[in-house]
Amino acid sequence: MNKSILYLLIAVFLLGGIGYGVYYVGTNIASKKITDDLQAELHNSGQLDEVRAYIENDPELKRYVEEARQADRNALPFNTKEEATRVLIRKVGLTDLLEMQSRIERGNISQQEVINELESSLTKEELLALKVIAYKELYE
Repeated sequence: MNKSILYLLIAVFLLGGIGYGVYYVGTNIASKKITDDLQAELHNSGQLDEVRAYIENDPELKRYVEEARQADRNALPFNTKEEATRVLIRKVGLTDLLEMQSRIERGNISQQEVINELESSLTKEELLALKVIAYKELYE
């Protein structure tokens, strides 16, 4: 009886460890692939300059960029794309993120609605960290 409980506990811990590893490695791989693909697409198509111009012409987005530029990067809860991906998946949810992406692509959601949804799920510090990461991707 005791051996079967011990084997069960070992199996549970192993499965939990494997699950955590898959989650951790999976989010890193997904984050890297998504951002690398997007960055390559923006650079190859010349859309990066269009995105920058769009941001410069939108007062609210320009304010976001300025806030990110001036942020104290040492005080942020995360500093990498991989960490940001894990936080977004944990706090917003993968299903909600994919649905939000679909709505953006179809044009069924405004920029302000996206911001509102993220603001309702994330802390101010997490939002600032996302802004800083986006700033680094666009301007550095």
